[in-house]
Amino acid sequence: MLLCIDTGNTNTVFSIWDGTRFLAHWRISTDHRRTADEYYVWLSTLIAVQKFTLQIDACIISATAPRVVFNLRVLCNRYFETRPLVVGKPDCLLPVPPRVDPGTTVGPDRLVNTVGAYDRHGPDLIVVDFGTATTFDVVDVDGAYIGGVISPGVNLSLEALHMGAASLPHVDVTMPQSVIGTNTVACIQSGVFWGYVGLVDGIVDKIRAERDRPMKVIATGGLAPLFDQGFDLFDAIEDDLTMHGLRLIHDYNKEMGNG
Repeated sequence: MLLCIDTGNTNTVFSIWDGTRFLAHWRISTDHRRTADEYYVWLSTLIAVQKFTLQIDACIISATAPRVVFNLRVLCNRYFETRPLVVGKPDCLLPVPPRVDPGTTVGPDRLVNTVGAYDRHGPDLIVVDFGTATTFDVVDVDGAYIGGVISPGVNLSLEALHMGAASLPHVDVTMPQSVIGTNTVACIQSGVFWGYVGLVDGIVDKIRAERDRPMKVIATGGLAPLFDQGFDLFDAIEDDLTMHGLRLIHDYNKEMGNG
């Protein structure tokens, strides 16, 4: 049994792979103050509720919030008696190393998404991840991450607008009925929704032009389906791309005698 842990800036997802499929996905808010003991009580309770009989013997972690890694390592060491792989650390091997400027630290989520997307969709990809930030990852012909784009995430933009303009309410992002809003909420929703449709479409066009070749666009993240409503922005949406990539990286390290 493999425990995959994906820690983002907002949420942390735990998934269990039994060798053939993921049995479950559980989500908790990301908090660097949460101890290994707290993680275990929460996780073991969910496992018991679903009546799983599990023997976890391997763990892999992807963490864009580095302050949580220590307690996740302790969780794996103390309660599962295993040394976890941590994506982005020197002892965690990748099938194809990233090709970026020397000294650049690439977010582990971007590395994992690159591996997962290349396995499912082949070369020449743009992976769009709608998370706390909206990221565009460019995957080369051999599966290497070669760079990308980072822009503010949808919910982060809404929160910044609300905090920076006291008279504007906080609204939920949704597809508006029309581009021209006739009230404040509708105006904000239109600006955010159509703004991000334009952002994705524009950046993808720029990347394709710069690469001068056809490229598939793969979307992931909770808000990806919202922007896939007849606009032909994406070639595919993958809701489990990060977990798939984590599983592949674990398997690669195991094959190389490193896990």
